[in-house]
Amino acid sequence: TMQTKVQNKKRQVAFFILLMLWGEVGAESIQYSVLEETDSGTFVANLTKDLGLRVGELAARGARIVFKGNRQHLQLDPQTHDLLLNEKLDREELCGSTEPCVLPFQVLLENPLQFFQASLRVRDINDHAPEFPAREMLLKISEITMPGKIFPLKMAHDLDTGSNGLQSYTISSNPHFHVLTRNRSEGRKFPELVLDKPLDREEQPRLTLTLTALDGGSPPRSGTSEIHIQVLDINDNIPEFAQELYEAQIPENNPLGSLVITVSARDLDAGSFGKVSYALFQVDDINQPFEINAITGEIRLRKALDFEEVQSYDVDVEATDGGGLSGKCSLVVRVLDVNDNAPELTMSFFISPIPENLPEIIVAVFSVSDADSGHNQQVICSIENNLPFLLRPSVENFYTLVTDGALDRESRAEYNITITVTDLGTPRLKTQQSITVLVSDVNDNAPAFTQTSYTLFVRENNSPALHIGSVSATDRDSGTNAQVTYSLLPPQDPQGYLVTKVVAVDGDSGQNAWLSYQLLKATEPGLFGVWAHNGEVRTSRLLSERDAAKHRLVVLVKDNGEPPRSATATLHLLLVDGFSQPYLPLPEAAAAQAQADSLTVYLVVALASVSSLFLLSLLLFVAVRLCKRSRATSVGRCSVPEGPFPGHLVDVSGTRTLSQSYQYEVCMMGGSGTNEFKFLKPIIPNFPPQGTEREMEETPALPNSFPFS
Repeated sequence: TMQTKVQNKKRQVAFFILLMLWGEVGAESIQYSVLEETDSGTFVANLTKDLGLRVGELAARGARIVFKGNRQHLQLDPQTHDLLLNEKLDREELCGSTEPCVLPFQVLLENPLQFFQASLRVRDINDHAPEFPAREMLLKISEITMPGKIFPLKMAHDLDTGSNGLQSYTISSNPHFHVLTRNRSEGRKFPELVLDKPLDREEQPRLTLTLTALDGGSPPRSGTSEIHIQVLDINDNIPEFAQELYEAQIPENNPLGSLVITVSARDLDAGSFGKVSYALFQVDDINQPFEINAITGEIRLRKALDFEEVQSYDVDVEATDGGGLSGKCSLVVRVLDVNDNAPELTMSFFISPIPENLPEIIVAVFSVSDADSGHNQQVICSIENNLPFLLRPSVENFYTLVTDGALDRESRAEYNITITVTDLGTPRLKTQQSITVLVSDVNDNAPAFTQTSYTLFVRENNSPALHIGSVSATDRDSGTNAQVTYSLLPPQDPQGYLVTKVVAVDGDSGQNAWLSYQLLKATEPGLFGVWAHNGEVRTSRLLSERDAAKHRLVVLVKDNGEPPRSATATLHLLLVDGFSQPYLPLPEAAAAQAQADSLTVYLVVALASVSSLFLLSLLLFVAVRLCKRSRATSVGRCSVPEGPFPGHLVDVSGTRTLSQSYQYEVCMMGGSGTNEFKFLKPIIPNFPPQGTEREMEETPALPNSFPFS
């Protein structure tokens, strides 16, 4: 079916779309040669090696062999990538007398598109023997003919070429004649009989000689013809033509029977010896397209001419008088080309459907040719102007059909393209081929609601799953790309949303108590910010799904004294989707708190050591310092409120994070000069006391985890 063919083509070349973006086309020529009549399946070459490709690349790129006229003289082995003969080749059938016999072809690679020009030369073997048009020839020679006289003989034909073709003529041994081998202008060889010794009719009125034609094969082949010579009585004048060489031109489309030229000869003898009749010397040649009037010498066309097959003819004309004497002249007929061949279009590559959103996709690759010559052979290739496609010339009369920019399936899903190839002859001939290109859909259109806004009303106190109303959206794409699903978007909190607030106090006064806050470290810089004067932690941008779920912020607070003093606090934030499920503790918070507790222990040990030194060295002040030290220590410790330490969450820009404002208190260790921030109870109503003792046992000072309710 047509659908199956389209699917097959699609599978063959689907990988050319991305690319395709236009691939390069190679023009390197590779030549191979084989002997004619070689068995099919014979190895010719390995394409992978000759093309310089990697192993397996030919199969991956879908290599194909393309001959003119879609004939498959060669085949590509899919396993070994060897080039093999697909059939026995007959050089004489393929090329006739043309030598060398070269069959051009292309190696087509896909993904990306690439051509390699190649040719297969079919070498001749000696499979034909020379043949004469007649097994017997009759010559009438006057007995007064002088030695040295030349008598032209009918030549043999050999379908082989080169050294396997006709090379020479020999004649059977005799005392009167020898044979010469002559060459025509087109390369064919013909024999001439030369008289060595005068004939005597009374002594020998008839002679029979054997003419042998030899080719140059090994071993050579031969053909023979019998020459019967009749010795005539005295007729001392032979017919003579007005010209030794006649030339004529004739268009290839002249009708049969049209006059080509008229030749004339005369004989000075009288009577029957002076009466001349005309004949074509190679009258038995089946390829002879001419005939002659024996009385008038008019040469007319008896067989249609074809310039593309033969461009010129060499014809021998014989004039014979009543006494059997003959004369010969040569006629060269040149065939003129006329525009009688329409251009040919051979499609090498075609893909359909094509995606709509890719520019300059290669849709088709084809070649054009015209069997005429000269101006008649030149062609113009075109398509309709109102189509979004372009024709681009390539190598060796190849063209590529590409899209002129990206297509829109929603505007037009199918294109019928007619490729027209016109030659420049008179009259102009043209060939047309139509192809249908389907455009496949890509998801390039967003769904659109039928209304920009909807207003729905619902009564209060209704049960869940109550149908309120419906919305409708459409998509201009097709297939699965046009299937629309509906969902409700979560609310988006704006940039600058208040997450929490850090509060610090300074026991100094005046300018020394002016505090400023800054964000020292953050898991994801740029997501959160701290206001310098009030310690509010706010979002710097909208949250997205790509943001991490857990964040650790280190907030620095410093006073305005000289030198300035500072302290830090660590915030652990968790971004969640809602409050309907419990959340596990934050291990990072526990680790950070443990680190903070360890630092406090080190500071207390150091402080105790210094205090002990002062006690030993200053006994006078022991009592006073101990009293002051005990009072300062009792003030420096921050009491942790009794009861559970609940965590609270809030929705931030579509995802949730910790929200309740926590209070912080500056705890100053006596004489240490170090400030630390400790979490106090959130300013919220007291919670029930259930589980308070256990929770306080787990969190005696600062909580190592955030319990979620």
